[in-house]
Amino acid sequence: MSFRNTPPDDDFGGGAPPDRRICARIWAARIDYLFLVPGLLIFGAFIFWPLVASLYYSTLDWSGFDANKLFVGLQNYAALLSDPFFVAAMQRSFVFTLATVPAQMIISLVLAIILNNRLLKLSGLFRTMIFLPVVTPVAVIAIVMALMLSPFNGPINGVLKDTGVIQRAIDFLGSPDLVLSSLAGIYVWKWTGVTLIYWLAALQTVPDELYEAARIEGVKGWQTALFIILPIIAPFAFVIALISAISALNVFPLIQATTQGGPFFASEVMEVFIFRTAFAPPPGMFPQLGYASAAGVLFGLAIMALTVLQIVALRRARRKDPAHG
Repeated sequence: MSFRNTPPDDDFGGGAPPDRRICARIWAARIDYLFLVPGLLIFGAFIFWPLVASLYYSTLDWSGFDANKLFVGLQNYAALLSDPFFVAAMQRSFVFTLATVPAQMIISLVLAIILNNRLLKLSGLFRTMIFLPVVTPVAVIAIVMALMLSPFNGPINGVLKDTGVIQRAIDFLGSPDLVLSSLAGIYVWKWTGVTLIYWLAALQTVPDELYEAARIEGVKGWQTALFIILPIIAPFAFVIALISAISALNVFPLIQATTQGGPFFASEVMEVFIFRTAFAPPPGMFPQLGYASAAGVLFGLAIMALTVLQIVALRRARRKDPAHG
């Protein structure tokens, strides 16, 4: 009598087929995957579907408030490229980013180096005070800043007048030449606390032995920061800059709550332009959801291109760096 050894199902032919193994693993962990369903539903409803819908709406001549939808293909995109309001809003968005991100990173880095000093007393209190604007609602900040910067009885104009810096009040939020700079200053003040947390996390990667060695060698003050701390935390700068830039491009709540893009469209960035075109057109004009969707698609592509260029530049810099090559 001969016996034939039959391999079990999970070891058939030296191992079960890959598709069978994957299915078996998924089924074994079905309870774990079940917890992913709410997140996938939220992602599909609030991220994936809006992206697909925006691409579809951008090919329509549609107000968004009636059933008349006319397919126009790429006409909305062609019209936007020759629209001076769109071009100006796009420029303001990137000018705002270029104005806020470097200032935000430099200020927060200096504060992080100071607050990371273990000899500093009440550093926790100072961190809380700097982070307090971050958790303050944008609407509250908009109201407070409008009162503080008021040209009539604002305390900032009062201090400048009393010290002799200015002779007459400055309308920070009502002047087309100053409004974007004023909003940039408010933005930096509000969000510096977030960048501060990023830099503090980066500073934790600096070994304590380096501080001790620097102290023994007589390196103190700015020399420690310049020659020891900065070279170590430099790789974090790219990630922090990228996060800060994307955040600065999403500045709609602050501007909408303070100036609503005025005066005379001087503070209208891309997000405000999209909102105004889709939902709040000037008197005598109609909403244009298809046109606004095309603007949103172009704005998203511009941000994506900027991100890709930054990643490519970082990789090339690392390849040229002898320490990485």
